Amino acid sequence: MNNNTHKSYTVKEATVKLMQFCAYRDRSHKEVEEKLREMNMIPAAQEKIIIQLMQEDFLNEERFARSFVRGKFRIKKWGRIKIKRELKLKDISSPIIKIALREIDEDDYYTTLHDLAEKKLNLIRETDPFKKKKKLSDHLLRKGYEANLVFEVSNSFFE
Repeated sequence: MNNNTHKSYTVKEATVKLMQFCAYRDRSHKEVEEKLREMNMIPAAQEKIIIQLMQEDFLNEERFARSFVRGKFRIKKWGRIKIKRELKLKDISSPIIKIALREIDEDDYYTTLHDLAEKKLNLIRETDPFKKKKKLSDHLLRKGYEANLVFEVSNSFFE
């Protein structure tokens, strides 16, 4: 089937398809809306389907955000800043982002940052301590960690 021909879905078919889509892993409202647009569903049908998905708990923004935070922190080792930015790109509201970020344990956060720094430091082939420290700090900032924590951890390795 080429891209010019689209299958048309009934509201019931689209709802079932979206239930499967949401059951596979938690989704944001934005992802579901994009999927419905791809399926060429009219706005009224989109709204009806989204309401049903929410009522039947297939679509839950807070659960999505919490799961996203846990995954990006545990698996990708992202910091809060990068996680928050990515959630905003997914149109998650600030209050829900705040709630979701509570999924990160403070001690785990600091330990993860320290471990990341240690691992990266062993990979940096630079003899100049200032350049080495800058490379380390830049890496941790790109991972989305707060500047004050990055500099605290970086300084601990260069005392």
